[in-house]
Amino acid sequence: MLRYKETEDIDARFVEVDRVCQAWRARVGGVNASMRAEYLLRYRISLIHHDAALEGEVLSYSEIKAAIDPTIISDPSLIPAYDEIRRFNEACDWAAEFATNKKKPFKFDTLRDIYGILSPEEKAKGLPYRKENPLHRLYYHDIASPEKIVPALKKLSDWIDDPASKQLHPIERIATMHARFMAVFPWAKESGRTARVASNLLLIEAGYPTAVIHSIDRQRYYESLRGEASGLLSLYLEAVQTSAETELRLYEEAEKAPPRKRKRA
Repeated sequence: MLRYKETEDIDARFVEVDRVCQAWRARVGGVNASMRAEYLLRYRISLIHHDAALEGEVLSYSEIKAAIDPTIISDPSLIPAYDEIRRFNEACDWAAEFATNKKKPFKFDTLRDIYGILSPEEKAKGLPYRKENPLHRLYYHDIASPEKIVPALKKLSDWIDDPASKQLHPIERIATMHARFMAVFPWAKESGRTARVASNLLLIEAGYPTAVIHSIDRQRYYESLRGEASGLLSLYLEAVQTSAETELRLYEEAEKAPPRKRKRA
């Protein structure tokens, strides 16, 4: 249970994050389309880089760009993680498109759909849940034993559909969903990525910028999964605010920059 001072601090963070995000919403609507597209491409590359780092993988900017930029013709054999990068990018695209479809509510099946994009080979098998506890996994929090996965996911599904959970602040709902899903850890691989893509889907749906959990916060992220959802909530509040402030700062700097002079022919 949160102490009074901790609750007061979290409440203040919600107010500050919503203030920044309100300014972000007002600003992005008037940004030049090509400038925003370029920013979003760079942001996606950053997201892929940091998310891979959470999974213990080191990817370079050039590797990621070659895998996701349609203007670059690249040889997949030269990029070991090409398919993994491409699948993660496709999952992010799918989530962004899903988030704008008001006729499709977020349900537990949405998590399964995301996992299916990340793991097409498992989708071909029917997306089976793990049958044992992975011995060499990056995540070291307690997870559900195989026989408890199905009932635990049923509880999570009921919570997602519960009108009371939908009344929570979007970021609080996202952090809670993320923590509960990761406590089950239904698949030995890609459970973490599935949770993070789903969290960003819900952020977009609620009108917030997507969150990048930076590689520098890798240990903090792991530790938050071992404790109460409040640790993950704090991480998400910080990540969302950072995303909004970073994009706002970029546009402010672009406006202040002197216009480029055209070179004479």
